[in-house]
Amino acid sequence: MVLNLAVTPKQKKFMDSRADETLFGGAAGGGKSRGQLVDALLYGLKYPGSRQLVLRRTYPDLERSLVQEHLKFFPLKVYRYNSSAHRGMLKNGSVLEFGYCDKENDVYRYQGAEYDVVRFDELTHFTYNQYIYLMSRVRGVMPFPRGIKSSTNPGGVGHAWVKERFIDPAPAGQMFKAGRRTRLFIPSLVQDNPFLMQGDPEYVQRLEMLPEEQRKALLLGDWDIFSGQVFEEWRNDPTHYKDGAWTHVIEPFEIPSWWKIWRGFDFGYSKPFSVGWYAADGDGKVYRIKEWYGCTKEPNTGLKLTPQEIAEGIREREENDPMLRGRQIIGVADPAIFEESRGESIAQMMVKPPNMVYWQPGDHKRLPGLMQCHYRLAFDKNGQCMFQVFNTCRGFIRTVPMLVYSETRPEDIDTDMEDHIYDEWRYVMMASPISPRPNVKRAVPEEDPLDLYREQRTGTKILRI
Repeated sequence: MVLNLAVTPKQKKFMDSRADETLFGGAAGGGKSRGQLVDALLYGLKYPGSRQLVLRRTYPDLERSLVQEHLKFFPLKVYRYNSSAHRGMLKNGSVLEFGYCDKENDVYRYQGAEYDVVRFDELTHFTYNQYIYLMSRVRGVMPFPRGIKSSTNPGGVGHAWVKERFIDPAPAGQMFKAGRRTRLFIPSLVQDNPFLMQGDPEYVQRLEMLPEEQRKALLLGDWDIFSGQVFEEWRNDPTHYKDGAWTHVIEPFEIPSWWKIWRGFDFGYSKPFSVGWYAADGDGKVYRIKEWYGCTKEPNTGLKLTPQEIAEGIREREENDPMLRGRQIIGVADPAIFEESRGESIAQMMVKPPNMVYWQPGDHKRLPGLMQCHYRLAFDKNGQCMFQVFNTCRGFIRTVPMLVYSETRPEDIDTDMEDHIYDEWRYVMMASPISPRPNVKRAVPEEDPLDLYREQRTGTKILRI
């Protein structure tokens, strides 16, 4: 049988990948889903009796995209699709199963199953725990090449962990080792898909008309700014760490003795806990100066420390840090730690000698707290904001900018994400509220002889060394 399946060079690279985990995409229109399906067909034909699982987050997404698309070009002479079982079979015995994982526990639909390849379409729509569990389903006795093959755009509930797993560790297109596994990110833009460019030449123009954040994510594949990002004000520009303007991340400095010190706390056991220390100057500007994020090397997984162990760790850190030693510290925590419905509260456990870590209940109003965070991040016309983070606070820098809005509560963040640092930050911001402040975007000068502002003018990402 002869198949006439035209593919782009980037799709070919994706199909040729033999990494244990491969991610394809980064922008809209790059031919990601088509590449997945062509690869699945060719794999099934090459390895008789193989089993593959193709996943979307919800069934409606699955039905109107992958299922409909693959029926357009899979050869009916050798392939039959059972719509009620969501399963296709080639004449050589290879199986292509279509599935979804809407809820976190939907992964257990596949408990006991074995697949040679698991394929995620729109990987950032899945949580880290879903990905890790389904990775365990890649196994079997036949000598077939096995792996995880995924495609996605930036944005979504899994944006942070996908970026950390595939985008940050190595240059795009370069396979790298993570423990005993290999990973590869293959970027693809709409310009890499000549079939779409020829068939719909106005597609790029429509992407250009999107709001800035959506345009950068879907047209340029920008993983730093993406559609659905809660804190669009966030800027992390190392070139401005020292002067402190137009950036939220700065280098540490010595805290004056008369500045007020706050400590925020969000408790977690199987999920991470977060402790953040903040300094407020005489003008009310707040700096996050230190943190202790109780997370394992796996995202959103806690250290399982008891309240007493956390209190001991807090006391040790405050006694051993010159910035904090001997200072009066105001502790603000999630009101839930004061509940006594099951006996002694978490707050009571932490205040016992010898640690004696004291807290006051934080204001848990979600929308006012979110707005206070927005007001603090907003820049004025001089590039000054009312909140900045020491560049040593890596947990904050990693998790807070990646938060996205909830699909069910559009005015609030998605609480399925790593929101623990955000919560304790929010308690401290509500303890010292400020008036609303509009966010001023940085002006691009008319004359730019050193081309320092090309990114703002053109949207092209610049690597600054």
